[in-house]
Amino acid sequence: MGDKSVGTVVVTQTGSPIGRRKDQRETLIGLGLNKLQRTRELEDTPAVRGMIEKVKHLVRVESAI
Repeated sequence: MGDKSVGTVVVTQTGSPIGRRKDQRETLIGLGLNKLQRTRELEDTPAVRGMIEKVKHLVRVESAI
């Protein structure tokens, strides 16, 4: 168990998934977002960054301190 300090990002849903593709709706759910203005603090990993990139038009991302 090494000292792997993984940063975190704060992701807030700003757009509605209504009328979006099914995979984008599922990505929001995978991030823990399913209602407008819901916020989650997530680990800053490549997998999470890829999910954020897929729905970047529906979310706001900030770095957590």
